[in-house]
Amino acid sequence: MIIKSEQKHLIISPRKLRPIADVLRKLSVQKAIDLLPFIKKRGSNLILKVIKSAVANATQKGVTITELKFKEIQIGEGPRLKRGQPVSRGRWHPIKKRMSHIKIILMTKLETKHGTKS
Repeated sequence: MIIKSEQKHLIISPRKLRPIADVLRKLSVQKAIDLLPFIKKRGSNLILKVIKSAVANATQKGVTITELKFKEIQIGEGPRLKRGQPVSRGRWHPIKKRMSHIKIILMTKLETKHGTKS
């Protein structure tokens, strides 16, 4: 069974979220939830919320957290807010505030052992 959770338009650069996601890909879901509060990055709390949302979706379907593993963690780029900083001589330096989309797909461990028919 595949469970999805997604959060869009987070005002944090994808470049800051991707190293956190790289650490989590190798872990189980329970270990990731236990580890994330100790990662001292601003994005770890944002990723933790999306993982907890995916786990809540799974429990709603009757799947326990011990049966889950990460199938995919995507950190995508969202739209950019274009702001500017006024500088001397009436000029303007652009500031791009980047946004991120986080998409987490979980799957049950039984599905990986037996394979899925497609």
